[in-house]
Amino acid sequence: MAQKYHNLIDGKWQDARSGETFESRNPANWSEVVGVFPKSSKVDVDAAVAAARAAFEKWRLVPAPARGDIMRKIGDLLVQRKEEIARLMTREMGKVLAETRGDVQEGIDTAYYAGSEGRRLFGKTVPSELPNKFAMAIRVPIGVAGIITPWNFPMAIPTWKMFPAILSGNTVVFKPASDTPAVATLLVEIMMEAGVPPGVVNIVHGGGGAVGNAIVQHPDIDLISFTGSTATGKQITRDSADTLKRVSLELGGKNAQIVMDDADLDLALDGILWGAFGTTGQRCTATSRLILHDKVYDKFMDMLVGRAKKLKLGDGLKADTEVGPLVNEGQRKTVQSYVEIGQKEGANIIAGGRIAQGGGLDGGWFHEPTIFTDVRPDMRIAKEEIFGPVLSVLRVRSLEEAVTTLNNTVYGLSSSLYTRDINKAFTAIRDIRAGITYINVPTIGAEAHMPFGGVKQTGNGHREGGWTVYDFFSEWKAVYVDYSGKLQRAQIDNY
Repeated sequence: MAQKYHNLIDGKWQDARSGETFESRNPANWSEVVGVFPKSSKVDVDAAVAAARAAFEKWRLVPAPARGDIMRKIGDLLVQRKEEIARLMTREMGKVLAETRGDVQEGIDTAYYAGSEGRRLFGKTVPSELPNKFAMAIRVPIGVAGIITPWNFPMAIPTWKMFPAILSGNTVVFKPASDTPAVATLLVEIMMEAGVPPGVVNIVHGGGGAVGNAIVQHPDIDLISFTGSTATGKQITRDSADTLKRVSLELGGKNAQIVMDDADLDLALDGILWGAFGTTGQRCTATSRLILHDKVYDKFMDMLVGRAKKLKLGDGLKADTEVGPLVNEGQRKTVQSYVEIGQKEGANIIAGGRIAQGGGLDGGWFHEPTIFTDVRPDMRIAKEEIFGPVLSVLRVRSLEEAVTTLNNTVYGLSSSLYTRDINKAFTAIRDIRAGITYINVPTIGAEAHMPFGGVKQTGNGHREGGWTVYDFFSEWKAVYVDYSGKLQRAQIDNY
């Protein structure tokens, strides 16, 4: 019998008030039920928000270094249970075990980084323009944070958001993706075991329409951190306007790897295979476009097709699997629809293009790694996010043309250039419109202590990861202390 899971509200594990449930299933073997979860509604969200609001008044007064101590304990527990979490994650969302271990490691790194920030929530002191007067700016917590996360990184992304939020003194109402609720629940269990007080973190399971909307529209939630589609991000912005919530959006991408004629082709080949087909292409930073210099086009394509056709599909728990399934049937249908769109637009499939069948794959949502050539920059497969193992290849004749082609989307998350020429590298760093640029590295591989996010319709200007995320989860407060013993009027008495 599948394990039954619950919401956590005010430190108590409980069913949805309606009693309704939904299932989480293994995308590599859809007949396997990973767990049964509460199908929550606005009523459950209201209870979670009330608990978080009450807990905030005590939690904001806990010294930040003490909050950091709890973060380090969370990191220790994640280390101890890394393999258990990784195996559960592979069963629940499909990516191979090496990748799920990396996902957990990112949560570990984020926990330890947050622990150190408990002693580094720096403010600023500046000289006052008046004598015997002190001026400083300090960080203060904001209130209740609504955290809404996707399924592709069910450990890393929730930790990117929740750990800084809580370390900064906020409390949290967390809605994980319905495709990966078991990993999210295990994370929250570990947070409670490490000493996070009741009400500081609350998890409410359910769909985006019922639970996500209730969080976004709730008047007692002060800020929203969301990772997902650009369309949903725009709707969240509209829904948050009436209450002037602070909103952080990390949205879509259409990332490209440029390979110049002077590049190390073997290195670039390893990069494009990892960037395009790692996580079955289900990353916002996945390499969806390959921009190849004309002089190396034919040679590199021969290398690429040969390697891509040998990639081993299967259950991510098996040691020889290189590419797992898509997360669900709907995602596979989306991928297949874009394969059909690309063909109708006149692009040619030179590898893959089909639903993967046989060899033990029929019970899951597998799709062959697919490569399109003869792709024009104006085609939909060159401009729209697919979120699957589909790579569009474009031919260029110069770095300038390559950068122009790369920038030709509404997105601007990640980018990559392979070259041995330092001048080309720095020109690209300057001219590429993206939040992340890699040189001689694929478009995936962000590190927990660096800012993460994009430009254009990839987000709304905030960054996750590193030191920058703490600017989102805290408020600046200006403080003046006048010890002159008399009224001093700034801008008046001193000029």
